[in-house]
Amino acid sequence: MDITILLEKLILILLVFTITLVVAMYATLAERKVAGFIQDRYGPNRAGLWGILQPVCDGTKLFAKEDFRPDTPNKWLFIAGPGISMVVALLGTAVVPWAKEFVILGETYIPQVADVNIAVLYVVAVLSTGIYGIVLGAWASNNKYSLQGAVRAGAQMISYEIAMGLSLIALVMMTGSMSLATITEQQSGWHWNVLYQPLTFIIFLICSFAECNRTPFDLPECESELVNGHHTEFSSMKMGFYMFSEYASMFFSSAFISVLFFGGYNYPGMGWVSENWGTNIANILAFVSIFAKTLFFMFFYIWVRWTIPRFRYDQLMKLGWKMLFPLALVNIFLVGIGILIFK
Repeated sequence: MDITILLEKLILILLVFTITLVVAMYATLAERKVAGFIQDRYGPNRAGLWGILQPVCDGTKLFAKEDFRPDTPNKWLFIAGPGISMVVALLGTAVVPWAKEFVILGETYIPQVADVNIAVLYVVAVLSTGIYGIVLGAWASNNKYSLQGAVRAGAQMISYEIAMGLSLIALVMMTGSMSLATITEQQSGWHWNVLYQPLTFIIFLICSFAECNRTPFDLPECESELVNGHHTEFSSMKMGFYMFSEYASMFFSSAFISVLFFGGYNYPGMGWVSENWGTNIANILAFVSIFAKTLFFMFFYIWVRWTIPRFRYDQLMKLGWKMLFPLALVNIFLVGIGILIFK
């Protein structure tokens, strides 16, 4: 590979990595601020202006805490669990197209780390792999509550991954591509997939809550039953890695939903802006567009957490296997019939 292209990719990787970490860090502040607003109380407001330095204080506190390790024969797995969760949570953003190509000094730069033609499969694989960090860390903790949380997480992932995969099959049937760049291009001019497949969007959205272990699907860390679930025995930055991986996954899932169903970086009048103000201005607004959509869905994740109570475990399994799974199968048939009639 040309050294210039390699350098460009490395810079883009670092940029996306930094943005993901910063968003995940300040998502913790947004979580507490939104919770305070919904519950009619103040959120963090002492560290910096409007509490904006609270995530920095929380991170410093995690670094300063004692790194406690339980008496377990699997110390390396205990260390590896949080690391796997954090790394996997950061991998998904590599295939997200953040805008069209920028033209700088006659050179073209595409703000996408990797445009692979099986990006949808890659995303599903990344989401599935995240469970290994939870299961390995919990099993190595030598704690029965942690192990119970890991078993719940594994069963939950299998149950909702099937419905999510079937919903993506319906979407791929209509778009004819598994490349996120191609899917985004097809949605220009208000041809957003959510308008054509609202049922697919609803199924995928519910499953994404389960994949990110967000309320009402946070059974792996159910405090009222399992102390703190799979990360009961973790402290210091190991606990921080589990926490940040959840918010990084939430950021990635929000961006993925925006790309699949809400046009990605497309926005009304994008062609007019490109013709009259230039390609680069249009692409800057395109990045603002997809970032705004992503932040909206992150707000939606937080909103649901502080609005809907946690499911019982039997209710969670019933929803996944008896409702979403058959509904996803029916959706595939409906999409197939629609394709035969209208295409």
